[in-house]
Amino acid sequence: MRHNKKFNHLGRTASHRAAMLSNMAVSLIMHKRITTTLAKAKALKKYVEPLITKSKEDTTNSRRVVFSYLQDKHAITELFTTISKAVADRPGGYTRIIKTGFRASDAAPMCFIELVDFDENMAKTAKKAKRTRRSSKKATTAPAAEEAAPVAEAEAPAAEVAETAAPAEEAQE
Repeated sequence: MRHNKKFNHLGRTASHRAAMLSNMAVSLIMHKRITTTLAKAKALKKYVEPLITKSKEDTTNSRRVVFSYLQDKHAITELFTTISKAVADRPGGYTRIIKTGFRASDAAPMCFIELVDFDENMAKTAKKAKRTRRSSKKATTAPAAEEAAPVAEAEAPAAEVAETAAPAEEAQE
């Protein structure tokens, strides 16, 4: 019977799966975002979120427990210094999975998984607008019209001042 054996084996043996998830977790911690298949990202989310929760308490025991999963000193240092401080007030949900489409070779659903508090790159690239030929023509003609209008408005008040000054001089004579 398969009672309570619900996690995804990802087509690998237990040792291969553990090594793969450990390596992916180290990459996620070091780079803050990685691109992978959707199934691997979901498995990685379940693997790495308890480790991030454990890193909030910086004790020798918690470092040893996390090191037993990751086996990388540099990743442990990064996790316990920068990441744990960034997620200190967050009660969970440290990662985000964003689907990116399907892989061309085998049509596997692809996504990227990232740490939620480290998405500066996404914020910079998401706001980039495409320019078409038509919009660039409008952009070149519109500023020229706007520049011409303030000049005309600037001349108009000077002319009005001159007109109001002339009748006042005539009235004094």
